[in-house]
Amino acid sequence: MSDAQQNICLNMPLLPKDEEGPVFAEPWQAQAFAMAVKLCEDGYFTWQEWVEEFSQQIKKAQAAGDPDLGDTYYLHWINCLEEMVASKNMVSLGDMQSRKEQWRQAYLDTPHGEPVSL
Repeated sequence: MSDAQQNICLNMPLLPKDEEGPVFAEPWQAQAFAMAVKLCEDGYFTWQEWVEEFSQQIKKAQAAGDPDLGDTYYLHWINCLEEMVASKNMVSLGDMQSRKEQWRQAYLDTPHGEPVSL
């Protein structure tokens, strides 16, 4: 990733950050962010392509009633990531849904406080 792309990542509006850089409300948000950055670095899409798709994802959510208060920002991020991964044929939506269900079931079957594993 170029310095310009890194600056875009670190200076995105609404991205929570402190003096040391981006911070996230939940670990999954950081993981989702990192996945998008890594896929961009690996050449699966350009950062400009990501920005355009993510912008469309937010517009779609707003049209469906999302009040855009910032609390759903990373949900839009994940939705966009899933759609881009599927549209680029990196994984099918069916396979992705199956894996999400496997994780959901593993989570439900895991005692509180224990790590979730498949």
